Amino acid sequence: MEQTQRVLSQPRPTPTSQPKKKRTLVRSFFSKVSWKLRLQKQEPLKNVFFILAERARDPNAKKRYLAMRGLGTLACEAPDKQVRKYKKAFLDLLVHGLYDPVSSEVIHESVKTLTIMLGKIQGQGLGSFFIDITLQTRTLLDDENDNVRYSAFVLFGQLAAFAGKKWKKFFTHQVNQTQDSLLTHLQDKSPRVAKACKTTVQACVPYLKPRREQCFQSEEDQRNPRLSRQLSHYHPEVLLFLYANKIL
Repeated sequence: MEQTQRVLSQPRPTPTSQPKKKRTLVRSFFSKVSWKLRLQKQEPLKNVFFILAERARDPNAKKRYLAMRGLGTLACEAPDKQVRKYKKAFLDLLVHGLYDPVSSEVIHESVKTLTIMLGKIQGQGLGSFFIDITLQTRTLLDDENDNVRYSAFVLFGQLAAFAGKKWKKFFTHQVNQTQDSLLTHLQDKSPRVAKACKTTVQACVPYLKPRREQCFQSEEDQRNPRLSRQLSHYHPEVLLFLYANKIL
């Protein structure tokens, strides 16, 4: 009886605020997805994917962000064969995430997961997604968020490796449209971004349009005539940055 009275006399816990409830629900959702990922053998992959696909278009930005993280985890942990099977659906969601109008976190996770996806499929069968990804990634190279810029440079460098013959002309135009960003961010305030930019510039050098103006060649360049002929066509400003940053 005394124990009952003590329980009744204790103050009732105050209800949690609505934002905290939402955060709890979001965490619960992500935990549920993570649990399903660990049990892929028991839970069909398509079921997990469709849960994430639904959440990736949720009006709540936090849920969209966690869904993108879940897609990244799925892309990492799922067998390559399964990732390729759902490739188009994956890419559709991730490209949609690149254009998120509200959350830079959603955009960041989309870029990171696209990098994983392209690595798994080796850039094969992208179709028109290659154009969408390239165009939007270009705009993200100048994003104010350091993490977004870093991931965008990594992805852009990866696109350079996978452009192939089909998209060479298109990507060459995009690289030359992006020269200012590439040169500017070699000296980015973030050392990590600057390093990623340097690697991307190296990958994009073959796509830089040669100039048809007067060429130049020093005595030192004559040691490697083939390299000299190739470099002599590029704009002096480009060469200056390449040499200054020890890319060449």
